[in-house]
Amino acid sequence: MSNNTEHEKTSSGNKKQLKELLHKSDNRICADCSAPDPKWASVNIGVFVCVQCCGVHRSLGTHISKVLSVTLDEWSDEEIQSVIEVGGNSYANSIYEAFLPQNFLKPTTDSSYEERAKFIRSKYEFQDFLKPSLRIVSSKSSSSSKCSLRSGDSVKESKNGLDSIVSSVGMVDFIGILTVKVIQGRNLAVRDMLSSDPYVVLSLGKQKAKTSVIKSNLNPVWNEELKLSVPQHYGPLKLQVFDHDLLSADDIMGEAEIDLQPLITSAMAFGDPDSLADMQIGRWLRSQDNALLKDSIVRIVNGKVKQGMSLKLQLVESGEIDLELQWIALSE
Repeated sequence: MSNNTEHEKTSSGNKKQLKELLHKSDNRICADCSAPDPKWASVNIGVFVCVQCCGVHRSLGTHISKVLSVTLDEWSDEEIQSVIEVGGNSYANSIYEAFLPQNFLKPTTDSSYEERAKFIRSKYEFQDFLKPSLRIVSSKSSSSSKCSLRSGDSVKESKNGLDSIVSSVGMVDFIGILTVKVIQGRNLAVRDMLSSDPYVVLSLGKQKAKTSVIKSNLNPVWNEELKLSVPQHYGPLKLQVFDHDLLSADDIMGEAEIDLQPLITSAMAFGDPDSLADMQIGRWLRSQDNALLKDSIVRIVNGKVKQGMSLKLQLVESGEIDLELQWIALSE
């Protein structure tokens, strides 16, 4: 009796964790074609996909992509943890699409099965868009069909549990993970009759991540975290705010660029934040050449490197955005 009760509690907890993960902004669109509201997941790859792309994943075989329904299938603890450790669609895509050719057209919601199959097989089976040292071999011996990285060295843990897709060789190109908490917007521009339906898009190199859409609100509160991997040769983080439209292209509501150098160089100079007390370690100064409303301070808070900032949106009549950045260096 007690064993059955314990199993029921575990299953309920699993479903709750899975639901929370699915509701994160980067998992609300298909990892392969950007269709909204995906209800399927590849357990060993760690991405959420739509029903059309799910059909292609199934055709690859479970040694490459083991697909489960988020709503219909029962998940084991190991399967849920496997997906959680990857961190969601945006982080997985930053690895699997790291070397996507410039101007490459990914499938869309209107793409045919053949177009989806060609892209998905290239992405996961042939791994055409990964750096060679990050090639992945599927492990058929594991019941969960987990993937392991092919590398001359062992896979090392990163501080936030992203070790399933990080190798000591591959980290020549990726030096850390940037978590951006999009807190809120203020006095955003009107793009509909009286209001707007805003959402935020972050871009770093070829990576993109976006928040949810908040309906009819010029002072939206998101409090959503988006993750991006940072390459060795990184540029500015680009932030754009859009108004979501159903019948036409989404309207731009302003943009800003964020200089990551103060955050990353300060963190590297001070070393392991876990061994340091709470303190200020850097500063990004407000100037006429950037979008800061005031100086942005880099701090160590409870063993984490964080940087809060308020930005005035550019190329628009009004609008401000509050963010909090967190830097996690990958193990060397």
